[in-house]
Amino acid sequence: MTYEITFEPSALNSAARFLEEDPSGLALVLDTIDKLADDPRPTGSTPYGSADLRRLRVGDYRVMYVIEDDVIRILVTHLGRTP
Repeated sequence: MTYEITFEPSALNSAARFLEEDPSGLALVLDTIDKLADDPRPTGSTPYGSADLRRLRVGDYRVMYVIEDDVIRILVTHLGRTP
């Protein structure tokens, strides 16, 4: 089963900012997010408060996302850099 990936507007705004600052880092993050469509709970992702809210670190970045199994969708809610 392949999940549809959608982004909150704030996550898209962050991605646009990171595109200017670190295009290669953002490319790695987006590639990792694309892989979530086939494996929404990969090794290295951790639950964040509930089983469906997850956190994933990719290099210097962190991705927060919600898995919606009933509609087969992953909603990326936050994309940020670690300090």
